[in-house]
Amino acid sequence: MYIIVGLGNPGKEYENTRHNVGFMALDALADQLGADVSERKHKALCGRAVIGGEKVILLKPQTYMNASGESLRAAADYYKLPPERVLVIYDDISLEPGQLRIRAKGSAGGHNGVKSIIAHLGTQEFLRIKIGVGAKPPRMDLAAYVLSHLGQGERETLENAAKEAAQAACELLTEGIEPAMNAHNKKKTEG
Repeated sequence: MYIIVGLGNPGKEYENTRHNVGFMALDALADQLGADVSERKHKALCGRAVIGGEKVILLKPQTYMNASGESLRAAADYYKLPPERVLVIYDDISLEPGQLRIRAKGSAGGHNGVKSIIAHLGTQEFLRIKIGVGAKPPRMDLAAYVLSHLGQGERETLENAAKEAAQAACELLTEGIEPAMNAHNKKKTEG
C-alpha cells in the first residue's frame, strides 16, 4: 500500500494558484483512476484506488500547506506505512512551468509543505514528484507569487503538467522510480 499526497491549500480562494498544483495533480490522478477523494479523515480529503494491483490512499491535506505533515503523519500512522511508501506531489519554483522532476528523497528546498512533512515523518526519504511553476518575478514576495492565481496560458500548462504527474505517479508505482525518472525528468524544451 502507498499514500499519494497532493499538496495545496483548502478553500475556493486558493483554487488555481501555483501552490495548489499538487491538489490539481491528485485530482487528475483520482479522475484517471475513477476514485472519489471526498472522505474526511486524517485532517484531509481521502480516497482509495488501486494502481497496478497496489492499493493506494489518495490524500489532500486540509491543514493548509505549512502543516501538511500533520495530516500525512496521521494517515501514515493509521495505515502503518513507512515513509518510503509515501509519494508527495507539489509545486516547485526552481523548475520551469510544467516541468516535472521525480526524486526518491531530498531536502525541502525551501518548500514549507515539504518542511512540515520532513519534520513529521522524521526523514527526507520519501518519493516525490515536483511540478515546476516557474521562478517568481524580481521584487515580488514569494508567498504572493505562489498564492497568486494562474493566467489562462499558465493554467493550461499546469493542468497538462498535473495530468502528466498523475501518469508519472502510476508509472512510478508500477514500473519503479528509474523508468519513471527517465520518462519524466526532462526539460520541457525536449518535448
